[in-house]
Amino acid sequence: MKSARSFNRLLGLTFLFVAVLIIARIAYTGTWRHIFLLWNIFLAWIPFVLSKYFSIYQYKSSWKQLFLFGSWLLFFPNALYIVTDLVHLQENGAAPLWYDVVVLFTSSLLGLAFGYGSLFYAEAYLHFKFGKKALSWSMPLLLFLGSFGVYLGRFERWNSWDIVHNPLDLAENILTHVFSPVDHIRTWAVTVTLTVLFYLLYCFMKMIPQRK
Repeated sequence: MKSARSFNRLLGLTFLFVAVLIIARIAYTGTWRHIFLLWNIFLAWIPFVLSKYFSIYQYKSSWKQLFLFGSWLLFFPNALYIVTDLVHLQENGAAPLWYDVVVLFTSSLLGLAFGYGSLFYAEAYLHFKFGKKALSWSMPLLLFLGSFGVYLGRFERWNSWDIVHNPLDLAENILTHVFSPVDHIRTWAVTVTLTVLFYLLYCFMKMIPQRK
């Protein structure tokens, strides 16, 4: 419990650091260029909050558990997505390049902290429901689905709300990529590459405490 509070406090401090950096950049440049990061961080925070209810809902009815897990999975890619905001890094003269590196990197780090924090809660839930053996395939699968969600957001410009606002077009777009993989090589190249990256990070985060 104490470690959870410390982790939440660290998340809060990191968010405050990012917010101060962005506000200072706005004051210095007179532009709102990186303000979108605050919204993306908020979206990354949602799956982290939802995942905290896994331990409570694991004793509730199956449909409630499925609804919670599905809601978490829907928003989970938002936490990983912030890594791709690094594409906005460019030397435009408005602010020093090193400063934007710090802003974008710290935002990405915070998004990953929310993402993996929620993933560890999901891991504990799946371990409780299906046992340890299920984790060997469920974790890579979740990261694959999350990576595919990142692709849909970055390249296809879909977002989590479209499952409500525009579900038919979203479903058609997804099915097109799934059933015509040869025609969408970039889709699966990006998805697999991100899956490997995020899974390697997952393994590092699992192993570092063990090394200690």
